Amino acid sequence: MTNLPPGRTQPRPIWDEYFLKLAMMASERSTCPRMHCGCVLVRNNNVLATGYNGSLPGHPHCEEEGCLVEDNHCIRTNHAEANAISQAAHNGHEVADAIAYITNMSCTNCAKLLIAAGIKRVVVFSDFHDTRATEFYQQSGVKIDKLPMPPLNIDYDLKNFTSAVKTEKSN
Repeated sequence: MTNLPPGRTQPRPIWDEYFLKLAMMASERSTCPRMHCGCVLVRNNNVLATGYNGSLPGHPHCEEEGCLVEDNHCIRTNHAEANAISQAAHNGHEVADAIAYITNMSCTNCAKLLIAAGIKRVVVFSDFHDTRATEFYQQSGVKIDKLPMPPLNIDYDLKNFTSAVKTEKSN
């Protein structure tokens, strides 16, 4: 058994697992019930931007007004990858040579966006239906790593952290 630091019940997550968990957290902000997807763009182990499936700023959400479906796709929302690229651009972060951590394999259009933006690697744990993303990624030299879904728990044991200050409000 590995010796763990006080307060930890499992080893530290590796970087890929850490960023996939962040993508999972981002996906919880999704507003389209057809699919919750999250994307985190990372370079040198630093988060550049995050995104999730959601409506345009100021527009109604699917959760409020229902999905706007054409050709079996909801067109009311931007996909997580598009929102992450938009957030990076809005904040002045170049994403060339970055890694995209995504909860689900990209749709064809999002794969093309990531390729055009210069993403060098895609890390996912779930597939997406009816897509040519894998084909386009491979043709463009983008590395794809499909990993197991990270554990759903977050190991934060406040009671056993020796530096945590206990007060009456803590009880």
